[in-house]
Amino acid sequence: MTAPNIINVNAIYGKTVAVSATTATVTLVDNPVNSGKVLKINTLYVANMNGTASADISVILYTDSTLVPLVPKYLARTVTVPADTTVLVLGRDGPIYLEEGCRISILGSIAGYLDAICSYEDIS
Repeated sequence: MTAPNIINVNAIYGKTVAVSATTATVTLVDNPVNSGKVLKINTLYVANMNGTASADISVILYTDSTLVPLVPKYLARTVTVPADTTVLVLGRDGPIYLEEGCRISILGSIAGYLDAICSYEDIS
């Protein structure tokens, strides 16, 4: 399980993913074991699509693929997203690298209220 040297890369692809949060954990971005890649997470937004009620979001980084289950670490835990509002969880001024065998998942307090959008660089 190695990450590529990001000074001498073969390719960098800009990507964006979007998922809806439920009351069960939903994978947002995954970097499988032996992918030969590192993912640079640039931005992560969570929007509350409900016009009247707040909902909470948790953003979880699962690390260390040698452990079963993966070890969860919270990037955000039960952060309230007011109605018709967007929250910036990760910004370009504070990116993180997602190594092989790691993933980012989201968990909402109410299904169907929250959408997450993540932009990242796929580096190999």
